Amino acid sequence: MAVAAASVLVLLITGFAWRSVDALTSNLATARLELGDGGKDGAVDILMVGTDSRTDAHGNPLSADELASLRAGEAEADNTDTIVLIRVPTDGSSATAVSIPRDSYVEVPGIGRSKINAAFGATRATERQRLLDDGDSEDTADKEATQAGREALIKSVANLTGITVDHYGEVGLLGFVLLTDAVGGVDVCLNNPVDEWMSGAKFPAGEQTLSGSNALSFVRQRHDLPRGDLDRIVRQQVFMASLVHEVLNAKTLSNPGKLAQLTSAVQRSVVLDDNWDIIDFARQLQGLAGGEVKFQTIPVVDLNAMTDYGESIVQVDPKAVRTFVAGLVGDSDSDSDSDSDSDSDSEATTGSELPSIDTSKVTVDVSNDSGIGGLASRVSEALTERGYVQGEVGNNTGTTVSTSRVLTADPESDAAKAVAAALGGLTIVGDSSLPTGAVKVLIAADYTGPGSDSAAGPTSDIVDMGTSPTPAPPGPAIDAGSKGPRCVN
Repeated sequence: MAVAAASVLVLLITGFAWRSVDALTSNLATARLELGDGGKDGAVDILMVGTDSRTDAHGNPLSADELASLRAGEAEADNTDTIVLIRVPTDGSSATAVSIPRDSYVEVPGIGRSKINAAFGATRATERQRLLDDGDSEDTADKEATQAGREALIKSVANLTGITVDHYGEVGLLGFVLLTDAVGGVDVCLNNPVDEWMSGAKFPAGEQTLSGSNALSFVRQRHDLPRGDLDRIVRQQVFMASLVHEVLNAKTLSNPGKLAQLTSAVQRSVVLDDNWDIIDFARQLQGLAGGEVKFQTIPVVDLNAMTDYGESIVQVDPKAVRTFVAGLVGDSDSDSDSDSDSDSDSEATTGSELPSIDTSKVTVDVSNDSGIGGLASRVSEALTERGYVQGEVGNNTGTTVSTSRVLTADPESDAAKAVAAALGGLTIVGDSSLPTGAVKVLIAADYTGPGSDSAAGPTSDIVDMGTSPTPAPPGPAIDAGSKGPRCVN
């Protein structure tokens, strides 16, 4: 569960890394991944995911007793059922953990429209079979396919949120139990008693301390809850907030025995990207207090949407999600005038007014840097429908960017302004490496203009259930500095 991975973040924040980082890193599982820009957008963005894996972080199968303690059955599952994006401003002043509902219906690279929790598993399964068919060993196929699954999930989150993921953490079910037990359990509060056999959740109403398999049942339950998966997310958030509050205000880390237990739990259950300097990260966040750690959920359009083939989904509006996530640290897209294909770019402008030009005399190249398969082709088609001449269409081979833009030698040219306006008012960036008159569109994950799913409104495979198209705002932030656990469903 990502609750456990967020627990690792808490341990680093509170100085755990200072006391035992040598012991921790000596046997820490890592993954080689292509990640982000290290906080150029004003925050270090960490993707924490929880999987239903029945192995530990090093791929070793769990024992029969361990499996029994999880109350999750023996069937292996590759879905990432908990997805949390943690935004930490580069000054280390606060942290906000943003939950993404697992059934959010999004664009998944290489797959198309899908629930976001399938990005990892579906990609892994497809890539594993391809590698086996090519003659690779099962061990090689497993490792390479797992990496492909992680990268697909990272790109899916980036596509949805408009945020470049800087670091990645992953933990299986066992990790949640080990880490919760290591801190001596966590206080929770329920509005009503529950007895739900699928998760094993059977608790009285009121405040109580949960550990081990009981804590896991508490955060896994989604049946018999008024809002299903969203109420489960709230449970996970109050659990994390309570855990953060306890660790930041107790003597947990001054106890050598608990410290050793925490070290062992992290080593066995957590996978981090191999480029994460956790010592430097701990130094950045060492002054963080409980009240500066908050938990929220992305806005959603419809909790009970359905595809035209009968699959239940959570409908989201990427544009609304991006606006919300950017606002957590202020919309400081600092690379908007520095990430183009050339170091000789001039000052950027925005093309929002549509000049009167002969579009049949303007050739437009389109490069895809969004991670969304086929988006460049769809944007190019949208332009040709407006009379523009199709130029080269393909993937971006230059510097990766996080904001879409129009590149041209002369930012004041009417042709560039017309293209930028036609695509929703993109930024125009001067690029002296391009020939005079050339126009190139560089599409990033933030793109919502013609050819994108956002521009088309509700996707054609989503059935209109009669609900409002306006995204529902997230509930109030859950503050880890609060006294006592917040009571929830």
